[in-house]
Amino acid sequence: MSKIAPSRRWLADLRTAGTFLTVLPLGRGDEFRPGGLARAAWCFPLIGALVGVVGGLVYALVVWSGASPWLAATLCVATLVAITGGLHEDGLGDFADALGGANRARRLAIMHDPRAGNFAVVALILLFAGRIGVLADLATPERAGLALLVAAAASRGAVVVVMHLLPAARGDGLSAGAGRPSSQDVAAAVLFCVLVAFLALGPLVAAACLFGGALMAMIFAALAKRRLGGQTGDVLGAVQLVAEFGCLTAATMFA
Repeated sequence: MSKIAPSRRWLADLRTAGTFLTVLPLGRGDEFRPGGLARAAWCFPLIGALVGVVGGLVYALVVWSGASPWLAATLCVATLVAITGGLHEDGLGDFADALGGANRARRLAIMHDPRAGNFAVVALILLFAGRIGVLADLATPERAGLALLVAAAASRGAVVVVMHLLPAARGDGLSAGAGRPSSQDVAAAVLFCVLVAFLALGPLVAAACLFGGALMAMIFAALAKRRLGGQTGDVLGAVQLVAEFGCLTAATMFA
């Protein structure tokens, strides 16, 4: 069997990650093949950075048109949801509902239920309010755009780390089929996040943002381990959102 050229492998990984993480028409990736997502996980932060750039541009255009930062932040968040197809929001809602289950089996069953319960609604309302609030607080397009670039990349890097550290909570489903990224892929993803953060924000703010995102991701990963026995696709979606919020919150405090 002939080996795939490195350049073609990189392009295939980018297409796989982009197809899964966004609704952009990038063609069929390998995300539905066993281990396909894990092999492409190294470039999750790159796709995140591109999503963040689009959100930042929307924020800038709205502010430059004369509208308030609050409207800019609202439309920016709406754009992020549209680009990702609400993938992460769906995960957070399901995870929040599952935490109300009496035992592990019941919690996993709740996550399969397509209906949104009270916990899901409350969690999403609070997180939407928080995301809009921190982006509006950043005020200027430059601050908001750079912070969002870093947060969008770093939060998807956090997903890669959690995929590697936690086992799948069930034997079927998205997470089990995705596989676990290798140590090399995790290192590549983390290195990309660190470089982007320090180049975009400088040492102090970058360190604060990365710490804020990592802290939120660690809390949710520990909660998933304790309540579910591992991670699922919904858990990973929740990790991305709370890590992004942690990064943005730190940016408002130190930028």
